[in-house]
Amino acid sequence: MTGRRRSADAAVRSTAAYAARADAFIRRWGRRANRCPALLRELLALAGPRAALLDLGCGAGQDGRFLFAKRHHVVGLDLTWPLLAYARRRNRRVPLIHGDMRALPFRPGAFDAIWAAASLIHLPKPAARRLLRALRTMVPRGGLLAATVAHGRHAGFLRTGWIPGRYFARWQKAELERAVRRAGWDVMQLLVVSDRERKGRWLNLIARRRG
Repeated sequence: MTGRRRSADAAVRSTAAYAARADAFIRRWGRRANRCPALLRELLALAGPRAALLDLGCGAGQDGRFLFAKRHHVVGLDLTWPLLAYARRRNRRVPLIHGDMRALPFRPGAFDAIWAAASLIHLPKPAARRLLRALRTMVPRGGLLAATVAHGRHAGFLRTGWIPGRYFARWQKAELERAVRRAGWDVMQLLVVSDRERKGRWLNLIARRRG
């Protein structure tokens, strides 16, 4: 299977897995619009007031609703329609786009910052590297990216767990740092955290667009 076909297969199967278990996802995450992850707070402190943010892989829209309530200009993008439908019911004023992060439908420099919470993990690594390059064009020079990425070595479709069937790519710290730098970002922070927002070990990244 070619890299492009592998990427498409990962997107299709991951989206189907989330759609099949949308109710479980919403129960765990969708109603938590009043909480702000620590990494998102750090991003907002850097971005400043009323920033324009892309919530990449917004899911049920919980972070987007929080950002909207704090008077930021936020757009959410996700490929799983049942989660977007729930997000739209909760707040019709937050712009939401049913779209694929591998083909971003935005003009260059549209955002001050990008928030990618547990979304890059659903792409094979070559596709994730291409996305990191594409995301660089979505912000102006000095624009920001914050992302949470699963820490580890293995990648593939989950057979067990909370939502099986998803594609899940784990990254080593040095591996992710190389990919981010090669995509044209300067790494400001890259930390390994355990059981913070999600169970297990994760990499918390903040980067700034170079050049």
